[in-house]
Amino acid sequence: MCVVKMKSIVWKLITLPKSCYDVFKTFLYRSAYTLKSFQYNHFVDASYCADVCMEPLFWFVDNFTYVIGPFFQIFVVAVVCLTAAVVLIAYWLGLPYWWDRNPAVCIILVIIGHWLLMNISFHYYMAVITYPGYPPQGELIYEAVSICKKCIAPKPPRTHHCSVCNKCILKMDHHCPWLNNCVGYNNHRYFFMYMAYMVVGVLFLIIFGAELAYNELWLVHVDPELEGHPVKINQTGALIPVTEFPDFLVTKFDVPSNIANPLWRRRAVVFMGLINCGVFIALGGLVAWHSQLICKGETSIEANINKAETARFELLGRTYVNPFDFGTRKNWRLFLGLVNGRSWLRHVLLPSRHAPSGDGIVWNTIHDNLDDIEEWP
Repeated sequence: MCVVKMKSIVWKLITLPKSCYDVFKTFLYRSAYTLKSFQYNHFVDASYCADVCMEPLFWFVDNFTYVIGPFFQIFVVAVVCLTAAVVLIAYWLGLPYWWDRNPAVCIILVIIGHWLLMNISFHYYMAVITYPGYPPQGELIYEAVSICKKCIAPKPPRTHHCSVCNKCILKMDHHCPWLNNCVGYNNHRYFFMYMAYMVVGVLFLIIFGAELAYNELWLVHVDPELEGHPVKINQTGALIPVTEFPDFLVTKFDVPSNIANPLWRRRAVVFMGLINCGVFIALGGLVAWHSQLICKGETSIEANINKAETARFELLGRTYVNPFDFGTRKNWRLFLGLVNGRSWLRHVLLPSRHAPSGDGIVWNTIHDNLDDIEEWP
């Protein structure tokens, strides 16, 4: 009997480490499982985990944009002031110049210029004052695809959180400081049309102001020492201050106005050239990029998401297809709101406040097999 008990004790001592290890392992497993159960979220995905890892950066961006947020109004004032300055200089220098050259051409240029100015002003104003669109608050959204961890609210498809506005934006493209507003579902068309008309407008000024700029800056040069003095031209064509020579040494003809241009005219022309060329390059690039996005049926944010998804699908040997890409023509018609009988002449070439298609919450996709997507409400 004693021998049996001794063998039993020896066996327990031998198996004790393994038993302790099994108990400790089970405890850790159950503790981890319990902790994960507290953190469980049905909407957790790869992007959500990436957001958690990038939380310190998000915190910095949120606080930085919150501090400088009120100063974004300065950008709107700057756009208005620069646009007004360019228009005033065009009236001051360009209008008399073309009227002297050809009144008929001048009238045509004035009509085209005012059409462009009307569209630029209208679309910029609407892009600034129009709310981009927010998900409904306090309502059950059956179409939600995730939960915003900042708003703690459902996010419909194509909705993203803006750190500056501190709100979720329907079909968010980006936050534009020059508008002091988000570019989203309701004002995306206004934003793009403003940029497009602005590019056409500055190109219009560059083309029809090139000859005037050449005459002002390169055709005639005035000696700085003679600025501010009345001058005349003698028989050799030299500029002579009238206060230093008797009348019999000069002719009876006054100096043409384009020769004795004040310094402010040349400065105004240089200002116009720099502003128009800078805007044409900057906004021209943005218009080209956003045009490519519209052709693909995506926003700036979705372009990055679709790029990442395309790379991920390639690793799996599959092909990713953007569910909102209906082809170039239909994408443009949907973006411009040319549905239900709307036309280019009335709703694109002229200012129009028509609303975009749909409600910004429910989105049709290429998998819906709709017969005529152009007739969506």
